[in-house]
Amino acid sequence: MILKKYKVENFRSVLDSGWIDCDNVTTLVGINEAGKSNLLLALWKLNPAREGKIDILHDMPVSKLSTYRKTPKDIKFITAEFELDDESIKNIETEVECSLQGDKSVTVARLYDGSYIFEFPSGNPVSKKIEKVTKEVEEDEESIEEDVIVPYKDADLENAILAELPSFVYYSNYGNLSSKIYLPNVIKWLKGQTVDGIDINEEQVRTLRVLFEFVKLDPKEILELGKDPKEMAMLRNGRNGENQPTAEEIRKAENDKEERSILLQSASGDLTKRFKEWWKQGEYKFRFEADGDYFRIWVSDSVRTDEVALELRSTGLQWFISFYLIFLVESQERHKGAILLLDEAGLTLHPLAQKDLAIFFDNLSKGNQIINTTHSPFIVDTSNIDKCRVVYMDKDGYTVASSNLRQGSDALNEKSIYAVHAALGLSVSDVLLQGCQAIVVEGPSDQFYLNAIKGFLIREKLIAPEQEIVFVPSGGVKGVPGVVSMISSKADDIPYLIIDSDKSGEDAKKRLLSGLYKGFEDRILDVKDYAEIEKSEVEDLIPFALIKKGIDRLFNSLDEIDFEDNYSKDTPVVAQIETFAEANGIELEKGWKVGISMAAKAQLKNKKADSLPQDYVEKWTKLFNAFL
Repeated sequence: MILKKYKVENFRSVLDSGWIDCDNVTTLVGINEAGKSNLLLALWKLNPAREGKIDILHDMPVSKLSTYRKTPKDIKFITAEFELDDESIKNIETEVECSLQGDKSVTVARLYDGSYIFEFPSGNPVSKKIEKVTKEVEEDEESIEEDVIVPYKDADLENAILAELPSFVYYSNYGNLSSKIYLPNVIKWLKGQTVDGIDINEEQVRTLRVLFEFVKLDPKEILELGKDPKEMAMLRNGRNGENQPTAEEIRKAENDKEERSILLQSASGDLTKRFKEWWKQGEYKFRFEADGDYFRIWVSDSVRTDEVALELRSTGLQWFISFYLIFLVESQERHKGAILLLDEAGLTLHPLAQKDLAIFFDNLSKGNQIINTTHSPFIVDTSNIDKCRVVYMDKDGYTVASSNLRQGSDALNEKSIYAVHAALGLSVSDVLLQGCQAIVVEGPSDQFYLNAIKGFLIREKLIAPEQEIVFVPSGGVKGVPGVVSMISSKADDIPYLIIDSDKSGEDAKKRLLSGLYKGFEDRILDVKDYAEIEKSEVEDLIPFALIKKGIDRLFNSLDEIDFEDNYSKDTPVVAQIETFAEANGIELEKGWKVGISMAAKAQLKNKKADSLPQDYVEKWTKLFNAFL
């Protein structure tokens, strides 16, 4: 079951978050105290993998507590829509003996009394359970048998859905590992016992647990394998007896220590190899060592070849190795298939390491959906900026989430969205620092479309760029000179510009050709030369089937009129949308094109060449070959 979207209501600082669309990785961006954590905590309590108890006193909004606490069975705090895969549908229908009527989705809500509400788009499933019932026929005073459909029990349906529902795992503190671990204490902590005079938090215990799961040894076994032969003799003879070991005890101790050494060496090599795939800030080598009652972690790298204890390396490296082990072990074993909720991950990392963390999330999401919160622009994936949701406080101080990444007039919204805008600015520095090829486009909707097309063409092996292609939005044609000056390292290094063929685009093109782009006419790529429509915009390079979903959302208030009935592929689609909206009294909000482009990008992600009109694929290939 895939989480498609969710909504938080009546939970702490959230009165109504609005629907939050979810992808394989979804990033909630906002300032401190905006309420990002509350959007994770409420979702966690829908179906927590562990803990996650509903706490009415602290979970209900303070302003509503005196009223809501009296009727917890009536108050929802979380609603989520899931997409059912074929296996889930089969399991539910088999368990309950029902038909879901072809529904591929289900909405699950949880109330403060802990109960659930389930809704299907086509209504409740239909029972398929049939029993023969004997009926008396009055006229003949005979009995006959009839097949009767027996309704399923709601509790059975609830249990069947909950059995398929992914669990949610919430992470906030990651418990950095120490490099010198005293095994007798660890044995007690892992049993839930305390050690006099030593405080250790739950997250540190959790990290220790996954560490020993990774090395495939428990602390007690490590101690046993490292036992000195004299200690064996003392155990045999009593503490006050002879401590002279026998030849057999000496031989056993040697074999045990050799076994332990080989196992730790194997685990060290495995961690070194696998860690290298994720951490790009240097080539690190780890070595696990057991010395008496202590378990040690040593670290070296290609620059500093001398081994030092883990705790003497950077806080960022300590954090990442702890974080990495937790997810490597728990997501693949204990929490396989769970949805991971990561609160402010990676803030102690260097900015470049934070960028690597975004790659780590993307790889991890192949097995687990991820929702993470951040206020760092370095963790925002600029190639998939449509996966970001801005979190801010409304005028009454309640938490709201929005897919609208445009900067509004509200001061709090401007601060919350800063990380997204800063991330877009950092994509410019990527061009300067990492030798990417920059293509200037007018706005974020163009960026979404062209990034999606780039991914498609590379997947289908229709292009093979030698450099990373970065589409840099200029904020409209007026912003082109400023962006070009930022990303041009020298006067003759003018980037390509993809420009709309509408009136503002044509006017801007004339100005640029007489100024900044004089002598570089071939660097301005006019959309009409590829869309083959006069006054066209980037939207005209996209098949209607990919933008229809986004357009339908604009006009979902119109019951009997469909935009598609009036659509013509021979004229610019943006102008058609604006005309249709005006004719039907619909006011298009500022930046409406972004929503359509995000929907199109999501659909194109899984498309194959044979599922798209060939003429559009040829247009895309022609456009990209113009600047490759």
